[in-house]
Amino acid sequence: MGQEKTTLEIIAPTVDEAVSRGLEQLGINREAVDIEILDSGSKGLFGIGGRQARVRLVLKEPQAATPSGKKPDSIYESEKVPSDKAEISSEEDEVLRTSRETVKELLEKMKVFARVTAHYAEPEEQGAERQVMVDINGDDLSILIGRRTETLNALQYIASLIVSKELEQWVPLVIDIQGYRSRRTRQLQQLARRMAEQAVHTGKRQMLEPMPANERRIIHMELSSNGQVITESTGEEPNRKVTIIPKK
Repeated sequence: MGQEKTTLEIIAPTVDEAVSRGLEQLGINREAVDIEILDSGSKGLFGIGGRQARVRLVLKEPQAATPSGKKPDSIYESEKVPSDKAEISSEEDEVLRTSRETVKELLEKMKVFARVTAHYAEPEEQGAERQVMVDINGDDLSILIGRRTETLNALQYIASLIVSKELEQWVPLVIDIQGYRSRRTRQLQQLARRMAEQAVHTGKRQMLEPMPANERRIIHMELSSNGQVITESTGEEPNRKVTIIPKK
């Protein structure tokens, strides 16, 4: 009669986390087990109504002993990868997955169906925290942008709160809809340069239209290295504006 195989069932927030916990408990690598996903789980909205993942790890039959009598290393030793590196990779994948699924679920609640992807943006400067970029693509998504990007900014804010709560850490999340933010950034940069030239040419300060904080920041950053003008924000939200002032 064949020997009964060793099995282990693990419950965790995600399938990957359940597998990782099981491998850690068994002290072996992924190639040494067969993995059965018993329940892939469900996150739920705002952390409510979620269901944890459940997996079963079945230990494979060990390979025959080598002539020296020593068992092969591959299924009994941990992978030859530093544990901290593996944990970082797993954490990054979890951040992207949680960000993507959260935004997708919010859109479904709004009856908006679109393609949602997530990736890390290159940091603007060395040592800066990487932002998670969530891209939404589909047909007729202008409703998600709203007047002066109010709807888009609100969606981004809510998604950031949910993702940060889910992962128990702050996640700098930026949502873009069919490249809108990229196009808007280029438009604002061009506007900033043009109005700065006009301020210098006329010797008079130029006041721009009211903008949300993230767009005012683009204006300030674009002209920060311009030695002929200075910028300042004036007024009260939601009508706060950037003023471009020529240096005397």
